[in-house]
Amino acid sequence: MPLRIAFMGSPGIALGVLEALIAAGHEIACVYSQPPRPAGRGQKLTPTPVHAFAEARGLEVRTPKSLKKPEEQEAFSALKLDAAVVVAYGLILPQAVLDAPRLGCLNMHASILPRWRGAAPIQRAIMAGDAETGVDAMMMEAGLDTGPVLASIRTPITAQDTAGSLHDRLAGLAAELAPCALAGLADGSLKPVPQTEVGMTYAAKLTSADQRIDWMRPAAEVDCQIRGLSPAPGAWCEVDLGQGPVRLKVLFSELTGDASSAEPGTLADSALSVTCGDGRCVRLLRLQKPGGKPLDARDFLAGTPVSAGQVFA
Repeated sequence: MPLRIAFMGSPGIALGVLEALIAAGHEIACVYSQPPRPAGRGQKLTPTPVHAFAEARGLEVRTPKSLKKPEEQEAFSALKLDAAVVVAYGLILPQAVLDAPRLGCLNMHASILPRWRGAAPIQRAIMAGDAETGVDAMMMEAGLDTGPVLASIRTPITAQDTAGSLHDRLAGLAAELAPCALAGLADGSLKPVPQTEVGMTYAAKLTSADQRIDWMRPAAEVDCQIRGLSPAPGAWCEVDLGQGPVRLKVLFSELTGDASSAEPGTLADSALSVTCGDGRCVRLLRLQKPGGKPLDARDFLAGTPVSAGQVFA
């Protein structure tokens, strides 16, 4: 049964869900997204990916800076919605907004709750070395990602995953799950299950302190940090490439299984294997110099000779 819904989202990970809801025949009464922000060299006001897509499809788009004002809440209520679907919108929904749709507000969250409530669940799951993650269709309430879960879909996290690759896979899973969850909510075949607090973790927003590589940490943790922050904002270290220390961004790595007696941060060989605090090594596979393009290790080494014994700080 087609439903009258509002879609609320901003970044690219939300696009697949919006497309899936349109393909399922639902009426998109309105799209809510973050306001356009300055971007690029000219600092031109640029709409979010969801905003640009919705406008191209002829959908009404609203970009309030906040939903706390009574007039914004009244405008939302006036849409006479069956449901709202939320994917990485970026604004807090006041209780009046949560209560307005007949069936409530359904949030597609990129983790298996209650693990990784909060802003950066994809990155934090990899950085913590989790073996799996997924997407939850959660009924929203006033707390931060505390609502009951309607449906879930899981996926393993592999040693080849970065935040970028996992983001893309979860976006596809969210697009697969959202129409099914919405249909189950509408016909009553799916019942929301309250979350337990057991195993709850908080996916704090990433800061600059998360980015610098500490080679004193175990190799597995360093590898997870590198992959969990790739492609953005990127983990980094400092190294002297002949003209003083430069900040080198590391975008992909692997555990080598090799042992090293060298001090942490020391290159164990000429193939970019760096010694870590537990005596094991992490091999750096994709790197980026300041102002340069990301390079695979082979291309990086062709233009930047390094040798065993060199120290990364």
